[in-house]
Amino acid sequence: MNIAQNLKLIKSTLPEQVTLVAVSKTKPVNALMEAYNSGQRVFGENKVQEMVEKYELMPKDVEWHMIGHLQRNKVKYMASFVNLIHGVDNFKLLKEINKQAKKHNRIIDCLFQIKIAKEDSKFGMSTNEVSKILSSQEFLELKNIKVTGVMGMATFTSDKVQIKQEFDSLKTTFDNLKPLETFNFKPQTISMGMSGDYKLAIACGSNMIRVGSSIFGSRNYSV
Repeated sequence: MNIAQNLKLIKSTLPEQVTLVAVSKTKPVNALMEAYNSGQRVFGENKVQEMVEKYELMPKDVEWHMIGHLQRNKVKYMASFVNLIHGVDNFKLLKEINKQAKKHNRIIDCLFQIKIAKEDSKFGMSTNEVSKILSSQEFLELKNIKVTGVMGMATFTSDKVQIKQEFDSLKTTFDNLKPLETFNFKPQTISMGMSGDYKLAIACGSNMIRVGSSIFGSRNYSV
């Protein structure tokens, strides 16, 4: 399994405007460095502690994306360096990110996680919940975050029609929220699509994909 070749192959299929997030969770630093040495700079982790450990060991021009479900009490550990937090699924979390970003004199970019899947296990907000947040005075008081778009995870299914409907619904949500732009809501990113469905996601309007196993090989969760 050659990480450099995998990356080259995937990147050759991507339109110019699409950002590839290499999902490196559970993978050792030497695997990440192989990707890094092939030109990859954006890495996605789903556990804060693992991301902090890798941040310490990796070159400092890496862009770190938090792509997993995030608990408020973990924000402080990565607030000094995280570039983008994908899974913001409630206002309290957004407030905590703002608070911790302020301590480091930073503005942290975030994405609203929208629930598009049918599965109950998937996190996310409805379009209405997001609209309420964006039109609230409280949101405008958050000076140390910038919401740059939306993220969604499709249902884990082989039904391409269903997946397409879910991706289309995220794109529609993004388009509907766009007019609500403020100084701290600058919608430009639609993060959707993973190893198995990123081509479909891009066709539906995604400009950020999260790809792990197609780059690094399958994961061993028993470690």
